[in-house]
Amino acid sequence: MSDLPEPETYMRYAPDQFDLLSEPVPDPAQPGIRLAPAFRDWWCQQAIDGRLRAVRRLTALWWEFLLDSLPSRRRRRYGDVDYDWDHRVDTTSATVNWRDRLLGLLHSPYQPTDPALFQEMLASLEIDFRNFVFLDIGSGKGRTLLMASDYPFRRVIGVELLPELHRVAQENIRKYKSDSQQCFALESIWRDARDFTLPAEPSVIYLFNPLPEPGLVQLLENLERSLQEHPRPLFVIYHNPLLEHLLAERTWLKRVGGTHQYSLYSAMGTQDLPFPG
Repeated sequence: MSDLPEPETYMRYAPDQFDLLSEPVPDPAQPGIRLAPAFRDWWCQQAIDGRLRAVRRLTALWWEFLLDSLPSRRRRRYGDVDYDWDHRVDTTSATVNWRDRLLGLLHSPYQPTDPALFQEMLASLEIDFRNFVFLDIGSGKGRTLLMASDYPFRRVIGVELLPELHRVAQENIRKYKSDSQQCFALESIWRDARDFTLPAEPSVIYLFNPLPEPGLVQLLENLERSLQEHPRPLFVIYHNPLLEHLLAERTWLKRVGGTHQYSLYSAMGTQDLPFPG
């Protein structure tokens, strides 16, 4: 990694990209994500396993949040900033504000994908990208969307729950310029992934551990129903597969590759379906 200035210096050099005080753009069709209801929903879900376990998990969550707020932790998060330097965008986790970090702990913390690993994961597909839509569930600030646009996908779509991360992703899409870009149909959608209507097209779905277990179960149920209604070639890349057992127990999914860092699944029968011309 190249020598970089301290985080404070970096923010002085590019203040337009790292405005931590910016507010989400209001969207009348989408409600804001408030902390109190988010905590209540989290607590109700955790309490299913017993109140004592819920208290322990809440204590661990607060402890992780406090540790993550230390200046030393924040400096370490700037270790993923090389991509931003190269493309003049803001996809680093170091500039996520405290509120979204806390909401992230209740849902799924924002982590940008390493570019080299992303290239490795897509190389494992061995498909003609021109036939597929790329869909990132929990797309955050949109780094994966930008990297996916360097491949000739039909479209690149991100679905993000937190409005501020969605807003930054839209800015990044607007600013992004790369000589290697091959797909220019990029879109970030502000929505709960559980309520998102999946595109009825051949798809590569990217998951970087984006949902807690109940949310991932619902997403998989929605995906199964979508495949029944619209049979099509489909692959799932699951990065950091902490809940892989949920995919493994689905009879309509088959693990076809991966490493200790990710797993690759295809919908059963994907190889036998015709590809559109």
